[in-house]
Amino acid sequence: MADHNNSVIEKLQANISNALLGKSDSVRLAIVALLAEGHILIEDAPGVGKTSLAKALARSLDCEFTRLQCTPDMLPSDILGGSVFLPNLGEFEFRAGPVFTNVLLADEINRTTPRTQSALLEAMDEGQVSVDGQTRNLNQPFFVVATQNPFEFEGTYPLPENQLDRFMLCIDIGYPERDTERDILNNHRQGQPVDQLEAVVTKEALLELQQQVRDVKVDDSINEYLLDIVTATREHEELVLGVSTRGALTLYRAAQSMALVESRDFVIPDDVKSLAIPVLAHRVIGRGLVREGQRERASGVIKQIVDQTVVPT
Repeated sequence: MADHNNSVIEKLQANISNALLGKSDSVRLAIVALLAEGHILIEDAPGVGKTSLAKALARSLDCEFTRLQCTPDMLPSDILGGSVFLPNLGEFEFRAGPVFTNVLLADEINRTTPRTQSALLEAMDEGQVSVDGQTRNLNQPFFVVATQNPFEFEGTYPLPENQLDRFMLCIDIGYPERDTERDILNNHRQGQPVDQLEAVVTKEALLELQQQVRDVKVDDSINEYLLDIVTATREHEELVLGVSTRGALTLYRAAQSMALVESRDFVIPDDVKSLAIPVLAHRVIGRGLVREGQRERASGVIKQIVDQTVVPT
């Protein structure tokens, strides 16, 4: 079973990497969130591959995929759906919105208003939505990939803290190395490589992997190590808001997923260390910092905390 899991994960990672050259770390983190039943926020400058990563991941899965191009005039009903009156029947019928899918790409999520952003809160946290007084369960698996441009770009609405807390990982992609960028130019000669990808993982295989993440063993010493890091964020002099219990649980689940991706059935300290910044940095608030500098400074504080925390042996 372990060999089969490794094969499936390796196929998934290789398939996505065909469309996003030179960014194996970003690809691995996206897979970690997917298998841990989390959601990811990709924040970076325009044109570095945010949407390509999301589309490549979606195309690699034999699942239903929906893309939302977020705009300032988008309404919650444009995401959730709503009831439509049918004159010939004299009754209302619910028309499901794009959130009723397996993989939802919310492209440039910070270009839509906070009211519309909040429409995803219940969906991301509980796998359900409440519309017209009824609660409707979403399809499983359900995975949100959101992209956003940095806050200093005009025409954006910064995501509130409770919305950011729903994302398991916040990652950036960055500019590629020169040699890699040369390969990208050649690969795009005949069109977009992501459009040529085919599914390599079935829905059933994905659900099985997600269940196996929960079975990955976590020693008590790892729990204490994780909690030492979380507690330090709440006591650090440069932070006014530390990591919540939800954040601690998220880091725990992400570490289990990382272990599975790395072909282990147990978590080691390096799993926690490698995930601390992408899982925790967007959940804390620095003291006296403007919004635009929050994540960069928070990442530095989290790294400092991890470096100073005693690693279990």
